[in-house]
Amino acid sequence: MARLTNCIMLMDEGIERVSQIIPALPAMEARLCRLTLMAGSRMEEGLAAKLKPYKLNHSEFLTLMILYSRPDGSSTPGELCELATQGATNMTRIANTLVKRGLITRGSSTEDRRRVQIRMTSDGRRFVQQMFPPMFPHIDGLFAGFSDADKRHLSRLLRKLAKNIDDISEAHIS
Repeated sequence: MARLTNCIMLMDEGIERVSQIIPALPAMEARLCRLTLMAGSRMEEGLAAKLKPYKLNHSEFLTLMILYSRPDGSSTPGELCELATQGATNMTRIANTLVKRGLITRGSSTEDRRRVQIRMTSDGRRFVQQMFPPMFPHIDGLFAGFSDADKRHLSRLLRKLAKNIDDISEAHIS
């Protein structure tokens, strides 16, 4: 796989050439979009490699982490779809996979029997406690050389970008 820094250099050269042909191109914004996508893609690839020994994909991992982070370890399928950015069909597949592995259960809500509740099992909690900490060095390595101020600044900027994405999406819906 090509080094990301080499890909970025080639991307910069390409955007520069395109901006000479099309002067109205918002070159800096195009670079930032591409940098964000490239870095995110490589981060996702790294996560996939870390999850492979546990026979999990990103969506299954995210679903487990959402449930693990909840005080009671439960959620509804609709909430999980929204938080994990998955469609109902894919969330059903994810839940089926995790139920088969004994990591979650699916049943009726105690408050409303018509509502489905997905709960993390004690085996699921132990699984997360076992598989998640070995990922910490990789996560730390992604931000090696970043000061605490750099990390806060990046977090603020990414949240600002996320708000703009939401605003643009809502404007297209209206």
